[in-house]
Amino acid sequence: MGGSIVVGVDGSPVSMAALRWAVDEAVLRDCDVAAISAWHRDKGLVSGPMSAEMAVQLSDGHMKSLGQKVLDEAMYDIGNVGVRIRPVLAEGDPRGVLVDASAEADLLVVGNHGHGVVAEALLGSVSAHCLHHAACPVVVVKEEKIG
Repeated sequence: MGGSIVVGVDGSPVSMAALRWAVDEAVLRDCDVAAISAWHRDKGLVSGPMSAEMAVQLSDGHMKSLGQKVLDEAMYDIGNVGVRIRPVLAEGDPRGVLVDASAEADLLVVGNHGHGVVAEALLGSVSAHCLHHAACPVVVVKEEKIG
């Protein structure tokens, strides 16, 4: 079949679930996966598991190295899965980075953190943005609820 699947990776458990889903789908489709992690410092907001207060104290080089660490750990955790996974570290808002990458993809996979209505209104949901703006079909992997 060929083609490609793009998946957003930010180091969270739900992004790892999205990566695993994307890899399983890539095996079925016989295609490659681009695992994309984005770092940015827009209005003090940073993607991934880091507070805005921490982010403003770090240099761009340090932010980039943290993003690379997220990708490296994701690649290590996913292991050898029988499909080619290309890790991509990009500077920019993850919403724009993933939408841009969707232009060359057959499928975009993102995780949904389920932050709630207020947080999504203030921060903007990456998954909602991708659903509305991606150039290809989008799969949203929801965070598993415990309890």
